[in-house]
Parts: sequence; structure tokens; C-alpha cells
Amino acid sequence: MNLPFKQALLLPLLIAIAIAAVAFRLKNTAPPTHENNQFPDKVVEVITANKLPYRSRATAYGHVEPSVFLNAKSEVSGKITYLHPELKQGGSLPAGTVVLKIEPTTFEFSLDQSEAGLASSRSSLEQLEAEEKSTKKLLAIAQDNLRVGQKELDRLKALWDKKLIALSSLDAEEQKVLGLQQQVADLQGKVSTYASRKAATSAQIRQSEAQVDEKKDTLGRTTISLPFDARIGAVNVETDEFVSAGSQLFEASGIHSVEIDAQLPVKHFRPLASVIHQQTPDLQDPSSLRKIISSWDLQAKVRLVGDSSTTSDTAWEARLIRIGESVDPVRDTLSLVVSVENPYGGVVPGKQPPLLKGMYTSVEFMSKPSMLMVIPRSALHQGRVYVATAENKLAIRPVTISSEQGQLAIIEAGLEEGDQLIITDVIPVIEGLPLKPVQATAFEEELRILASGKN
Repeated sequence: MNLPFKQALLLPLLIAIAIAAVAFRLKNTAPPTHENNQFPDKVVEVITANKLPYRSRATAYGHVEPSVFLNAKSEVSGKITYLHPELKQGGSLPAGTVVLKIEPTTFEFSLDQSEAGLASSRSSLEQLEAEEKSTKKLLAIAQDNLRVGQKELDRLKALWDKKLIALSSLDAEEQKVLGLQQQVADLQGKVSTYASRKAATSAQIRQSEAQVDEKKDTLGRTTISLPFDARIGAVNVETDEFVSAGSQLFEASGIHSVEIDAQLPVKHFRPLASVIHQQTPDLQDPSSLRKIISSWDLQAKVRLVGDSSTTSDTAWEARLIRIGESVDPVRDTLSLVVSVENPYGGVVPGKQPPLLKGMYTSVEFMSKPSMLMVIPRSALHQGRVYVATAENKLAIRPVTISSEQGQLAIIEAGLEEGDQLIITDVIPVIEGLPLKPVQATAFEEELRILASGKN
């Protein structure tokens, strides 16, 4: 057998052996195992969603102004004869202190003249009353004489009718009676004039009394006393200086309280107002609005702005006393006026100064606690939150946000009490992603403290 023929027989034999070997291997080899590939459990921190006592806060800014301010001006003209030694800028004086006097001599002379005129009018009235009393007595006597005379005339007429007396006797008696009648008439006329004369004199007395009061008031204006405990501002006069009526004398501020007209952006007031129990005030009744403002029970704290000598703990308790009647159209702010009592009390050098006129302050308003669904803002993801379900799966929920404040957000809808809210980042965000939740107990306590406003 030649070589080509042998090669032709060998090739099919090798192929058959190879196929048989592969078939044998496939038949005796175990099938491959299939792995079930999926995402591993994602470790996340969660907090239990609950309603918390929440106090809404807003910060406004304004300058300190005294609640009571005196811009003293001279009400009379004259030379200044006295200035209190402590009537100087920055000085403090108690209420009732006489701080300035103007030469009173001219006003004293004028008062003396008015008092003399009053005394004369009163004397005239007393004289008229005495004359009236005397004239009335004379009138009574004249009336008695007239009655006696009339009786005598009647008797003589009866005798004349009987022709027992002469006609001349009757005529004489008639003349006498006529005289008595004239006397009574004169006295009655005189008595009737006393009423108008006394009225005129009484009017003169009242006019004189008014003049005396006016002169006393004018004289009193030559002495100026402080109507309240005050801190002195600018002083514009000196001793022996002549001042005219209307001249500026000095400025004084009350020290018992100050006011701050704090300007709060309207957008910051809305969250604050959302937790206030709304009532409709009667705008024509000022007491109605005051009662409603009082019912809000807003806590207010005043702090200095830009003063490195004070700490964040340096604060004054304040009280909201009124709100502005309109919104500033330029700054879109609302005026909230607060009052601080005893602004000069508790002064600690280098730590807590007094609240002085013109200081720039912040006023933090805080509402009464309300039970609301409060979550950290970091847990919000474009209007959605991530929740760990009971099966430890990721659930994505859209929520309705009522308001946001600092690190907190108030949820109106979309999150239920007891839900396990995820507060850490989740990558990738896939609905149904397996989770391994870890309860962030310490963070829950921090959230409660933040919501209560105790930080």
C-alpha cells in the first residue's frame, strides 16, 4: 500500500477519534452552576417620622429707640438762670429733678397784677352782695310802711265818706301813701339790678381767675423738671444764655424701656404666621388688635449685631407690642415693634452693655410649640423622600412641603408617622433597593432639640 493511500485512511480515523473523545467528555462533565447576581444590602441610617413640638422662628433687624423721648423746648423767653450740674450728654437723672430755670421776675410781676385784679373783682362782688342785702332790708321796711299807710288812708276815706274829717287831711294821707309807693318801687328797681351786676362781676372774677391760672402756668414754664427717669442726650444751652420761646434746650430718653422697629421680610413672616392661631381683629377697635397680638404669645430675643464684645448668649427678652399698618413696598418687609424692659439692667462690662439709642440689633421671634411633621432638609431630594419599607426595601415618596426653616423642613403630606425616613445618601436610587437600616437615635434627639428651638 503506497503512502498517499495510507494518509487518506488515517485522516478520517483521527477525526472520528477526536469526535468520540469530545462526546465522551461532554457526557461525563458536570453542568456549569448559575449564580444569582443582585445588589448587596445597602446600609442606611433612618429615623422614625413623628410629629414633634415645633417652634417657628424668624429674625428681623432694627435700631434701638427709647420708648419715651423728650425733646425739650423753651415755652417762654428769658435768660437761663440755672442748669443742673448733671444736665450733660450721657448723664442720668431721676424723675422730678429740676434741671433748668429761666428768669421768672417778669412773669411774677404779671402774676401779681392778675391776682390783684382778681382780688378787686372778688371785693366788688362782696360789696354788691352786702349792698343787696341792705337794700332788701330797706325794701321790706318800705313795704311795711306802705301797708301801714294804706290802712291809714283807707280809714281816712271811711271818715271822709261820713263827712267826719276835712278833705285836706285825706289828700295829705294820699300824698304820703304815694310817696311810700314810690319808695318801694325805687327799692325794688334797685334790688332787681343786683342780679345783673353780680353776674357781670362774677364773669370778671372768672376772667381774672383764668388770667391768674394762665400767669401761674406761664410762670411754671420757667422751671423745667424731668417727667421720668432719664438719660440725657444733646444739651443746647448754657447758663445766662437768653432763649426765646421755641428754642431747643435738651434731649432726654426714658431708661425703663426701649423699642425696636424690627423689619422682617414678608416671606419670613409667613412661616411664623402659619403656626399662629389666626383670629380676625376689629381694626376699628385698637384693643382688639392688641389682644390678638398678645394671644400670639411670640417669644422675642434681642441681640446686638456686629459687636464683637458680646457673645451669642448675650440677649434681652422682648415683647411684641404692635405691628406695622402696611408693608414696605421697596424692601418688602413688615414692621414688628418690640419693647425691651430695663435695657440698662444687668450690665456686665465687656460682656453685656446697655441697649442704647441707635444700636443695630437682631430680633429673633419664636412661636408657641405646635405638633408638626418635622424632618431634616437634608432628607429632601427634589420634593421627594426616601423611606425604608417594612421589607427593608427602598421606597421613593413625593411630599408636600409646608415650609422650610434653617436645617428643618415641615411636611404637610406624603409622610406618615412611624415611617422609617432615610437620612443618608443612597446610591444608586432604585425603587425596591434592598436596605440594611440603622436607627439614628442620637440624630432623632438632635432633631427634636432643633424643632423645639432650644439650640
